[in-house]
Amino acid sequence: MKIVALVGSIRHASYNQKLAEYVKNRYADQMEVAIPSLCDLPYYDQDIELTAPDNVKAFKQLVLDADGVIFVTPEYNHSISGVLENAIDWLSRVEHPLKGKPAMILGATMGPLGTVRAQGHLRQILDSPGVAALAMPGDEFLMGTVQNKFDAAGNITDQPTIEWLDHCTQDYLKFVQQVTANTVNE
Repeated sequence: MKIVALVGSIRHASYNQKLAEYVKNRYADQMEVAIPSLCDLPYYDQDIELTAPDNVKAFKQLVLDADGVIFVTPEYNHSISGVLENAIDWLSRVEHPLKGKPAMILGATMGPLGTVRAQGHLRQILDSPGVAALAMPGDEFLMGTVQNKFDAAGNITDQPTIEWLDHCTQDYLKFVQQVTANTVNE
C-alpha cells in the first residue's frame, strides 16, 4: 500500500517530522510511506496552475499515485501551518489528486492538547469541494507534550502513545482498503 505523508512543519528538528518518520519505519511491513518535502513548493499561484513547475507536477503525481495520505500537522495559531495549506492549495486545483483519497490526520505539539484545533480545522479544509479528501472518521491522534515522548533516536518512548498510534494506524489501513474497494466497485 502506497501512502504519502504530508508534514506541515519544515523545522529541522520538527517533532511532526519525527512522527512521520516513526510511522514510516514502524509500519514499513504494512505500507510504503513517502514523505515529500513541502518547503520546495512555490506559493500557490492561479496564474501558473496550468503550467506548474516540474516539482509541483511531481508532487501532485506522487499524491495521485498514492492509495492514501497521512497529514502530520503542527498547530500554529489554532490552525495548520502555511506550508501545509500551500501544499493543499496546489492539490486542490486542476487534477484534484486528493479527491476521494482516504486521509488520516496525526499531530504533535509541546502543549497538553495535542493539535486538536489544527486537526479540526484541517478536517474542514479536507472536506472543501476542491479538496474532497475522505478524512478517516472516529480516531484522533493528538500527541501532546511530545518533547517527553521521543528518544534521541526518534523512537516514541511512551507506551500508551504507541498503542494508540498502532490502533489508529490499523483503523486507517482498514479505511484505505474499504475506500479502495468501494472505488473499484463504482
